Amino acid sequence: MSLPDFAKGNGLLPAIVQDAQTAKVLMLGFMNEEAYDYTLSSGRVTFYSRTKERLWTKGETSGNFLLVESIILDCDKDTFLIKATPQGPTCHTGADTCFNESNDGNIHFLEMLQTLIDGRKTAAPESSYTASLFAKGTNKIAQKVGEEAVELVIEAKGENDELFLGEAADLLFHYMILLSHRGYGLQDVVKVLQERHQSK
Repeated sequence: MSLPDFAKGNGLLPAIVQDAQTAKVLMLGFMNEEAYDYTLSSGRVTFYSRTKERLWTKGETSGNFLLVESIILDCDKDTFLIKATPQGPTCHTGADTCFNESNDGNIHFLEMLQTLIDGRKTAAPESSYTASLFAKGTNKIAQKVGEEAVELVIEAKGENDELFLGEAADLLFHYMILLSHRGYGLQDVVKVLQERHQSK
């Protein structure tokens, strides 16, 4: 990672904090070099408070810390993008974000799951269920997708929502394994859907 250019902001650079799971923007703060170093060493997002003129770790009073997952520097080396896991509401008002937005989205989790699945392609078959499926090849994976699809259809005709959602999750999981096995991911399917939407 390139070194931040603190001189550009007279010693203070803006830091955008984004939820690592949902990609929702949580808040904006400012960091000096000391706050940046402390954030790296502690794993908790820490800013420099311009009003209190001291370091301030988000959550030091409420316990709602922001646990650092990654820190990215922009192309000009004068703005941080911090991906973090919030330990509660981010805003002092009790709102999920400082922009008063709800942070209950979890679709971004699918990207993490896809990465995990991709990583199992080269793992030892005995190391996990997913790795064992990859080892069995296309026919077995496709068969599992078919089986899960049939089970979902059966549950769709029933009244048990828990079983229906469970089968839907099973189908999506095995579908993602099949995509990965063929060298693709959900982003490739989304691209096709986007192209179809734009053509209409």
